[in-house]
Amino acid sequence: MLITILGYIAALIIGVVLGLTGGGGSILTVPVFVYLLGIDPVLATGYSLFVVGSSSMFGAIKNVQKKLVNFSTSLIFAVPAVIAVFSTRKFIIPAIPETIFQNEKITISKDMVIMVFFAALMLVASFSMIFNKKREMSSINLEQTKSINLFSLIILGIVTGVVTGLVGAGGGFIIVPILIFFAKLPIKKAAATSLFIIALNSLIGFLGDALQIDIDWYFLLSFSALSIVGIFLGIYLNKFIDGAKLKKGFGWLVLLMGVYIFYKEILL
Repeated sequence: MLITILGYIAALIIGVVLGLTGGGGSILTVPVFVYLLGIDPVLATGYSLFVVGSSSMFGAIKNVQKKLVNFSTSLIFAVPAVIAVFSTRKFIIPAIPETIFQNEKITISKDMVIMVFFAALMLVASFSMIFNKKREMSSINLEQTKSINLFSLIILGIVTGVVTGLVGAGGGFIIVPILIFFAKLPIKKAAATSLFIIALNSLIGFLGDALQIDIDWYFLLSFSALSIVGIFLGIYLNKFIDGAKLKKGFGWLVLLMGVYIFYKEILL
């Protein structure tokens, strides 16, 4: 009972971080499902896509009303990303064998590989949150680099979609810097547009799972509802709290979680 309550509290926190920073909170969803609630890693990544997608969609609607979402950039980035994430969930994940390698001393399972890859992603995300100071690029050379940026957005959209599909994270910590440096968006518009892209990626990616597995809708909808409450709370608190400073502190938490997952999956 206590574990379940802690899991739902974590759902609220995930939503708050998403609302405050435009990304990053979703990186904790899978560890909460796997280590706190005992859900199978593959199923957890699918559930995570729904939770992150639904909560991000509500936040995105709020940002659309504030006219902070750049729709043209969203479509350029999201279309290849959506195709990649759906294909990953529908075809690549099921194609990975349950036991990838085995001998007398070691067994490398599908679940282990997913969680180790996820831990590596958490470490990258944590360093990005802790040490990366985003600076808006000058728009002076925007016309000269327009075609390069367009191509870059498409390629990075595909890469982000594959990563999102594999680990079930929304990828906000990847998307926000991409939108700043390649789409030349201001930080607040990048965060708002990121939520819109995350919502599309995650929900359509989840369809790849929904078509082939049994879903515990009661649990999933209740967990998502708390995340949605959290994201509205985060958007409101964004008026009073420095999201950049919060993200740095959250980065340290993500770093510790990543190290813990490595320890649990490899050393233990």
